[in-house]
Amino acid sequence: MRRARAPAGAQPDAVAALAESIAVLLDAGLPPRSAWEAAAGYGAHPLADRVANALRHQPSCASALLQAADTDDVRMLAVAWRVAERTGAPLGHALRAMAETLRDAAETEREVDVALSGPRATARLVSWLPAVGAVLAGALGADLVGALGSAPGAISVGAGVLLMLAGRWWMRALVTRAVARPLPQGLAEELIAVGLAGGVSIGAAREIVREAAEESGLGSLDERGAARVLRLASAAGAPAGELLTAAARQQRRMARAEGRRRATTLGVRLMVPLGACVLPSFLLLAVAPLVLSLLSSTTAGLR
Repeated sequence: MRRARAPAGAQPDAVAALAESIAVLLDAGLPPRSAWEAAAGYGAHPLADRVANALRHQPSCASALLQAADTDDVRMLAVAWRVAERTGAPLGHALRAMAETLRDAAETEREVDVALSGPRATARLVSWLPAVGAVLAGALGADLVGALGSAPGAISVGAGVLLMLAGRWWMRALVTRAVARPLPQGLAEELIAVGLAGGVSIGAAREIVREAAEESGLGSLDERGAARVLRLASAAGAPAGELLTAAARQQRRMARAEGRRRATTLGVRLMVPLGACVLPSFLLLAVAPLVLSLLSSTTAGLR
């Protein structure tokens, strides 16, 4: 049985809800280990069970989170926890910052999914056009099997099949690229702001964020935006943490708009494989065999 596709944004939303629940438990006075065990006992999320089990043989909650991490959403949570541990920042603040980031990512994913529903359905339908055309040609009397016996027929059917497969692959690649969900924009800014909330210096916060991201498997984060904000904060004597948080929110808003734009242009980009592969494939698989069959029958009648 085919597994139903999870609703867009469901995964980051669920991780964000768990992060907010853990933050509330921590603010209520529970130690971190007890907070995870309470969340696991309540059945808040399968991640809570995995973290609670990992805590039996891991030295810290950040290490347990990394062991239980199976998606980038959870790795982001682990990085925030690690940064808060190393800088002394409030864990509740770090978790709520990541929850807000994940919620924005979920909202972006939902908006892109809605915008892509039309182009995605069109690509799925149009990619089968050559095969449907071949079936209709057979119903109209075209001898596709017989066409393979002649050189022109074999070339026509073979090229048509290759073009159909190429068109399907091309359109699938365009859709996959449009729905790809990279790491949320502004992640470096949010994490550095978490580090600064612990009272460490800017240089120390950036270094701790880099180390935590590398340890988690997220890789190198884009710190160019954070560097510009930190230069502004230094020049103006303004609170760097607030400026970083504001910049992160702005970047996520821009990423949401970019996602909608990418989804809107997909419909236009799908016209390229349609014209280059799908329509020629339809002609080669549906029209050409029918014409060859008619010519063959006409030639046979003239003999």
